Amino acid sequence: MRSVRLVAFVLTAGFVLAAPAPAPDSAAGPNVLLIIADDLNTRIGPYAPPHIPVHTPNLDSLAARGVTFTRAYAQFPVCGPSRASILSGMYPESIGVTTNGFENANHKTTPGLVEHPSLPQLFRDEGYYTARVSKIWHMGVPGGIERGESGSDDPDAWDFAVNLTAPETLTPGTLETLSRGPHYGSNFARMVLPDGDESTQADVLAANQAIAIIQSRTGRIPDGATNRTRLKPDAPFFLAVGLVRPHVPLIYPERHARMHPDADAPLPHVPAGDLRDVPTQAQRMSNARRYRMSEPEQRKAVAAYHASVSFMDEQVGRILRALEQSGQAGNTLIVFVSDHGFNLGEHSAWQKLSLWEDATRVPLIVAGPAVGQGRAEGITELIDLYATIAAAAGLDASETVQGRDFSHALQAPGSHGGGEAYIITNGGAALRTDRYRYSRWGDAPGAENEELYDHFNDPGEFTNLARHPAAQATLDSLRTRFDAKRAAVRAHGARYGVR
Repeated sequence: MRSVRLVAFVLTAGFVLAAPAPAPDSAAGPNVLLIIADDLNTRIGPYAPPHIPVHTPNLDSLAARGVTFTRAYAQFPVCGPSRASILSGMYPESIGVTTNGFENANHKTTPGLVEHPSLPQLFRDEGYYTARVSKIWHMGVPGGIERGESGSDDPDAWDFAVNLTAPETLTPGTLETLSRGPHYGSNFARMVLPDGDESTQADVLAANQAIAIIQSRTGRIPDGATNRTRLKPDAPFFLAVGLVRPHVPLIYPERHARMHPDADAPLPHVPAGDLRDVPTQAQRMSNARRYRMSEPEQRKAVAAYHASVSFMDEQVGRILRALEQSGQAGNTLIVFVSDHGFNLGEHSAWQKLSLWEDATRVPLIVAGPAVGQGRAEGITELIDLYATIAAAAGLDASETVQGRDFSHALQAPGSHGGGEAYIITNGGAALRTDRYRYSRWGDAPGAENEELYDHFNDPGEFTNLARHPAAQATLDSLRTRFDAKRAAVRAHGARYGVR
């Protein structure tokens, strides 16, 4: 594996260009198209239960011809740490990225990152043409998109990168604020655009740029393209496309609003006294009182989320059609994933950060050459993507990352079983096994700090078994596994001065 670092500079037009480096031997592997959605839970067709009205025909089609990983989990249910974890193949605690602060995910200065090539850097070092469109590492939404910022990017990893500038909350029209959170960027707010007025929206612009890059790799240079799209004309590409919906603000055209009427938006069942048996810190993840949304406002928020997902799916379809029309689909590994999940009222929690299932479980779909069809039911961690994508392209990342290579499941999805996921959030951590979720708030074990859910019998996570005598043996076993996992993760970080 080669490791060549490059000097980057930024153009005010929004393009980030890296200075050329000595070219390694031309790569011969497949193209890679990585699409990362923002704040998307599993409310898309391949995952959603019948009572959830979703409309994602393009992701449905992708899943039908590839592998759907039914139990994939983010390592941190918030954007910055999760994305740094995905792109490094390392646990957030091991690399010291546990907040959304941009300085904490800088590949030149963060101790846990500087020693490891990022996923796109690995591909660039091996001769690939690498390109980024919009939010791949953490980037502020809506503010960073409104200002055209690059966020926590690894600029040396790309031959070509595009930072989009889009209006977001400044979009002409009426932005309806539904919740009453302390920060404008985290409130539920929606805007319905007349059909045809969506051309300036971030995900439309991202799809436009992705399509132009895909077309350029066939020798066709679209109007307005830069010479950077001509680099490495004979090399395969690694193209990462960030779509910012359904992150708030939820902005979408009228045609998607018609698919998702407010009155049809389902609200989750929340039993009376749902949180009486959970630790105080877990109770704080229930933010319904802070958001102060009425039931009609909650339904509007859910309907807007579903409509925003449909709008995002539309852009995925545009990108995939362009790939097909370019003649490159047969040699392109396609990976679609979200950075983390999202609560829509479960346990009276809204948005992200909790350790419950809806905030941590994500959609993950892989399709392409030598990829089978079906559902992979085992536990998958998003840190596994680094090793898996590398292996699928014939690259070796085994000495670089903590994640495991599950590329065997791409050919035989039924062989993917077992596993466990280690997840952290502010003040807490969880171990998700095949049957259980064990969560601990703070460092000390003890029933007052713990949650234990049996997903075979309680998929909604309504009954905390941590204080049930009949579950003591299971609790003790999971405590031991959790302690061993946490110790290993933290020990790895300590090697690089991460505390």
